[in-house]
Amino acid sequence: MNLRRLVVFVTLAVFVLALDQGSKGWARSLPVGVPQPVVDGYWDWQLSYNDGVAFSTFAGGGGRVLLSVIAFAAVAAVGYAAARTKPEQRVKRVAYAAIAGGALGNVVDRVRDGAVTDFVRWHVHDHMWPIFNLADAALLVGVVLLITEGFLARGPAARRTLQA
Repeated sequence: MNLRRLVVFVTLAVFVLALDQGSKGWARSLPVGVPQPVVDGYWDWQLSYNDGVAFSTFAGGGGRVLLSVIAFAAVAAVGYAAARTKPEQRVKRVAYAAIAGGALGNVVDRVRDGAVTDFVRWHVHDHMWPIFNLADAALLVGVVLLITEGFLARGPAARRTLQA
């Protein structure tokens, strides 16, 4: 990866990290566990702390160090993958930057606080989705971009084969 592409990758990842940490700093002013409606019946701010991983998997297990090491290894792997992209693979590098920034956002919480700060609650009246944060959203967007880019890169013939 040339220096310019590296700078753009790092800048995007740091931007995601800064947005995530800034939003979590604001969210920590909310009362823990008390929904604050944004769009009544559909979207609340609700502060929660998750010491596990996605959807509170491994919560309470005290795996803070292990989860942090895994996250740092994942960020290193994503950085390596981004460095191996071709100049024309801009979407792929943006996706990797979103993933790296999101992973770093959650690992900062885990190292500093022992748990990840979550605060976005989506629901349809009583049906609740797991509470998440901007780092989680960045990770999801990055993965969706990678899948979409990979699917589109295969061309029409490959897509027809997949549909058959």
